[in-house]
Amino acid sequence: MTDTGITREEQVLERIDRARHRKARVREEHITMAHGAGGKATQTLIEAVFLDAFRNPLLEPLEDGAVFGAGGARLAFTTDSYVVSPLFFPGGDIGDLAVNGTVNDLSVCGARPLYLSAGFVLEEGFPVEDLRRISASMARAAAAAEVSIVTGDTKVVQRGKADGCYVTTAGVGLLERDARLGVAHARPGDAVLVSGPVGEHGVTIMLARGELDIEADVTSDTAPLNGLVAALQAAAGEGVRCLRDATRGGVATILNEIARASGVAVVVEEDAVPVRPAVRGACELLGIDPLYVACEGRMVAVVGGGSAEPALAALRSHPLGEHAAIVGRVRDDPPGLVLLKTAFGGTRIIDVLVGDPLPRIC
Repeated sequence: MTDTGITREEQVLERIDRARHRKARVREEHITMAHGAGGKATQTLIEAVFLDAFRNPLLEPLEDGAVFGAGGARLAFTTDSYVVSPLFFPGGDIGDLAVNGTVNDLSVCGARPLYLSAGFVLEEGFPVEDLRRISASMARAAAAAEVSIVTGDTKVVQRGKADGCYVTTAGVGLLERDARLGVAHARPGDAVLVSGPVGEHGVTIMLARGELDIEADVTSDTAPLNGLVAALQAAAGEGVRCLRDATRGGVATILNEIARASGVAVVVEEDAVPVRPAVRGACELLGIDPLYVACEGRMVAVVGGGSAEPALAALRSHPLGEHAAIVGRVRDDPPGLVLLKTAFGGTRIIDVLVGDPLPRIC
């Protein structure tokens, strides 16, 4: 207890809360890799530069896509860019990653993905055979997700001005349910679920770069989530509060976004989080928490407490969700924080990292 009558723990929580509510400000004079890693630096860049310049009601929620009405229908629209290195990796490549990532951003908005665009930035000298391989992969992924790539663009830059191939996508989907999903909708008593083992994509990319003397039988989890989302919504209905695919920054970053936007606490049980042994082992060798490692075929779902078991059963009934788990609960205090109950019985704060130890994973 301090002289002011509050505990030191309460003082720390107050300081964290004040820091989080300060106006976003980019202090660096130049862009760094951290600005693209999905952590605090990315959030600051988005809020201080892009949101400040483009502010409007559709953008302000900062969801994975914008939801709006047009011609009597409710639509979702999203866009993304892919700069993954290497372009080809165990379990996938930049092509299916681009399709699946865009499908997933629409799906977690509650929409049925319909149409995609694809833009290619190619470096002079890039092998045509690799481009054919990427295009074929995109075609297979689109067919699996039941979407069509209906328009696109191609640009070529001089040798040395890019890194082989970058892909930019956009997508539109139809909302067929009257669900209102978002990170600001979590309520005390809600359950937090993940659809499967976390961290597989990020670890796969890291090992595929060949920069570390680590061998592990790990493949990317890249996959379309629209079928899984449909199964969840059919089972839990209005009990579904929020859906997010855990890409850059991993599950930890998503949970922090939910806690902050909803003004709630998210309490996670460490032992409940599914992590494959090979991923856990690689993360332990590198000193990385799997909760921060990117996925490309996993989602975080927040559902009402009464919908937790039906939601879990629906996820586990789908091939992509057979290892789904309830990993935590939403509480009212301390607001805006994510707490992890460790396997040793302690509790620690799970904050958002400034950058990401694994850049260019998507």
